[in-house]
Amino acid sequence: MDTQFVWQDEFNIGVEIIDKEHQRLFKIINKLFTLKEDEKNSQWACQEGIKFFKGHTMKHFADEEAYMASINYDKLAQHQSIHKGFRENTLPALEQELVMTNYSPDAVDHFLGVCAGWLIGHTLTEDLSITGKAVTKWENLLPGEELAVLKKVIIELIFDMFHLESQMISDAYSGERFGKGVYYHLVYGVPQDEKRQEIILVFEEKLLINTVGKIIGLQTSNLDSMLIHAARYTARQFVERVMAHFPAEESYSLIEEKLLSYEEFQRLFEHNTMQASLLFNTGAGYFSYCAIAPHIPESDIGTTIEEENALSEVEKYLSRRKEEEASSKRKILVVDDSMTIRQGMKALLSEDYEVSVAESGIAAIRTITLNKPDLVLLDYEMPVCDGRQTLEMLRSEESFANLPVIFLTGRSDPDSVKKVMSLKPAGYLLKYLKQADIKQKIDAFFQQENI
Repeated sequence: MDTQFVWQDEFNIGVEIIDKEHQRLFKIINKLFTLKEDEKNSQWACQEGIKFFKGHTMKHFADEEAYMASINYDKLAQHQSIHKGFRENTLPALEQELVMTNYSPDAVDHFLGVCAGWLIGHTLTEDLSITGKAVTKWENLLPGEELAVLKKVIIELIFDMFHLESQMISDAYSGERFGKGVYYHLVYGVPQDEKRQEIILVFEEKLLINTVGKIIGLQTSNLDSMLIHAARYTARQFVERVMAHFPAEESYSLIEEKLLSYEEFQRLFEHNTMQASLLFNTGAGYFSYCAIAPHIPESDIGTTIEEENALSEVEKYLSRRKEEEASSKRKILVVDDSMTIRQGMKALLSEDYEVSVAESGIAAIRTITLNKPDLVLLDYEMPVCDGRQTLEMLRSEESFANLPVIFLTGRSDPDSVKKVMSLKPAGYLLKYLKQADIKQKIDAFFQQENI
């Protein structure tokens, strides 16, 4: 794997002593990437390289803190705490894992991924704040303004970190499945308070490859363990940078993190009250930021990632994703304003198909955009945006122009059929048919597609 950690001009914060040390740390990680590929001397080289990296990291921390003290930086104590955590907890745990696994390739990838992710996040968030280049902090916000502030902070952080011009496309993301999604769950809290702030970040897989993967020079179009480890640490610092803009959340510290399947994410999403649920299009992939209202967690969803099990849990996560992709079913979206119809169709089809549902034409467009189905079953009569209007919107988009859509309707009169003929529906299913007949016709549609 020809991986190189790519230094970019925007990483410079304008303080020479800090910028030079950042570039030096990048070069050391690149050297470690190279040494890792040298099978003959891999263990010795990694041992020496890690010592070198650790030594320079400690020197960098000392120089950075001295500079902050010289300018009376008001967040010096917070910065020192971040440095201390990496120095006293993260690095020792990674070193112990390397020794216990005899410097296995997976453990080396874990070490490099974590260090790369930590350095990306630290350089592009915490260190940038020293010079005042980060997003200005808002104080004394009114409750009605917080959502707008959260949106602005996220958009500006995405630009600051990855130079992506993102747009918020919904402030009411409903938990729709991303095509190839990564669901990352973080839990924060404060001492002596049982309530927790839970954050869920949802990434389209290609977004991680196009951002974190690009920075570390990963030559792959698929997720691997190094990219996941790097993304974890980058994402954690992204969230903590967002939280720093809200006074009530400044003192929160990370308690646990999990990588969830879509089903686990869905359960968590549906069983809790969302404080914010924002969906963004970054141009390089979709991204959602979901905050659950502070509460006492009761859920045992997913496995908590600790320093001692991070390597195995990420491998299990990647293995589960491969199994899911290998056994993937055809995808059907059921669009109907009747909950009874949606639930009935899902129960009828779920054994043989991956079924998602939407209660309106607008929700259908969003669902199709995030996770393109193989077939849409579309209600003809819906309020606000009916089936014909929904299909018109789909046909106006080049990527959905040939998406198969079957009207699921109670109407079969010639006038209704004539109105939509130019939009090329794949057929009609009458709601009053027996369930077995509906299932048979859908099966026949896919069998015909395979001919």
